[in-house]
Amino acid sequence: MQPFAQRLQPLGDSLRKRKVDVLQINMGKYCNQVCMHCHVEAGPSRTEMMTRETVEAILHFLERSAIPTVDITGGAPELNPHFHGLVSACVRLQRHVMDRCNLTVFFAPGKEYLAEFLRQNRVELICSLPCYTEANVDRQRGKGTFELSIRALQMLNRLGYGQPETGLQLNLVYIPLGASLPPAQEVLEQDYKCRLYEDHGIVFTHLYCLTNMPIARFERFLRARGQYDQYLELLAAAFSIATIDRLMCRDLLSVGWDGLVYDCDFNQMLDLPLRDAEGSPLRIWELSAAMVEAQHILVGDHCYACTAGAGSSCGGALLS
Repeated sequence: MQPFAQRLQPLGDSLRKRKVDVLQINMGKYCNQVCMHCHVEAGPSRTEMMTRETVEAILHFLERSAIPTVDITGGAPELNPHFHGLVSACVRLQRHVMDRCNLTVFFAPGKEYLAEFLRQNRVELICSLPCYTEANVDRQRGKGTFELSIRALQMLNRLGYGQPETGLQLNLVYIPLGASLPPAQEVLEQDYKCRLYEDHGIVFTHLYCLTNMPIARFERFLRARGQYDQYLELLAAAFSIATIDRLMCRDLLSVGWDGLVYDCDFNQMLDLPLRDAEGSPLRIWELSAAMVEAQHILVGDHCYACTAGAGSSCGGALLS
């Protein structure tokens, strides 16, 4: 397999950052679920959690920037005790806030008010639902997950999420169960909308199709089945040069739970931080948005997952 960096050589230059439009914040690896595809390797036993000091540093960074969108993720970010303060402060700064939600977190102890809090702050929700059938969801995310997810979506619909007239965006995320590329996003979205409405009365805004990243927990899943090399070859064979201009790392800055900064959430999990001229990892405390513009983006063979087929990003497929 040709290394990913070599595939970029016909472009005449390596990937570079543009103006940052999205600040993605990983609030930690603590989660109430353990999913086999999770590149964060999140779960109930993880203790990595963003501190209030780091949250305040992020807010100071935002105050000095014009970055319009804040994308909050985890783990289950809502389980971090500083989640609510971060959301409220970002709203006061007039930033658009997105929350990457696993849906079952609404039923975690003490989170009964969470859905209403998100509604009041008009937070855009991006919710994991890797299939519209119970068997496939529970196989990937744990027994009982599908039932709780459906209950959560119905509750969000009652609050106005997913209803066109409210403007409250409710997006779902599909991830393949195994070592395959996702199907065409537009086609699968219609299937989801039909099945979820017919079976459960659920409506939503958009479906995002993501390609599984061959790192961390999913890499171990593939290796245990002897499929790792085959999956990498599949991704490399499906490489599309047309995705390069739309890669999320071009316009996104990722902040880890400890304040280190990265080109993307995947580089964060591979411990590939941005570095200063002396080679020291950069932290949000010493950074401005302008400092990262035009900087080289760190790439590796895992980047094939974002450039295969229609492409993949935190906002779904890159190409129609």
